[in-house]
Amino acid sequence: MRIVIAEDEAIIRMDLREMLQEHGCEVVGEARSGAEALEAVRRMRPDCVFMDIQMNGRDGLDAARAVCEEGLAAVVVLTAFSQESFVKEAAEAGVMAYVTKPFSETDIMPALHVACSRFEQTRALAAEVSDLQERLETRKLVERAKGILMRDGLDEAEAYLRLQRSAMSSRTPLKEIAQAVVTADALRA
Repeated sequence: MRIVIAEDEAIIRMDLREMLQEHGCEVVGEARSGAEALEAVRRMRPDCVFMDIQMNGRDGLDAARAVCEEGLAAVVVLTAFSQESFVKEAAEAGVMAYVTKPFSETDIMPALHVACSRFEQTRALAAEVSDLQERLETRKLVERAKGILMRDGLDEAEAYLRLQRSAMSSRTPLKEIAQAVVTADALRA
């Protein structure tokens, strides 16, 4: 797995890097602030970013929120703060795991695997939602086009068949044919 470490304390960055590399991970970037972390994640496209909360400049939760909103990588917060308010804010930001310092391999590796797994599941669900939205839009457009053709005396099955044949003969997606019918009808009005 490709990892970016965002931690303002050099010793902790070094320990975490060694721990991750011992488990076959590739640390592709390191950052000392939230702004550096966000830039490294955008540039390096890692699988996961380990993010401290309080760093100089842009804080880790703000950077984590941006990483999550942009869907760039799984985020594991690695911090000394265990207060409920920080945990809640991290969850609201989209963080996939939360580990408190001091940490060990038995804390880091499970958090990494769970975070990456959850991130991939989230990414797959987002793709599925996008596909379903596209299908729904196509369906609505085809229904409108069928309605227009039915005003010209065709029944529903004939209207759909005409759209289908037109799409096949012109090697054009059904959605585009339906859109053309709707547009032509609007221009006639």
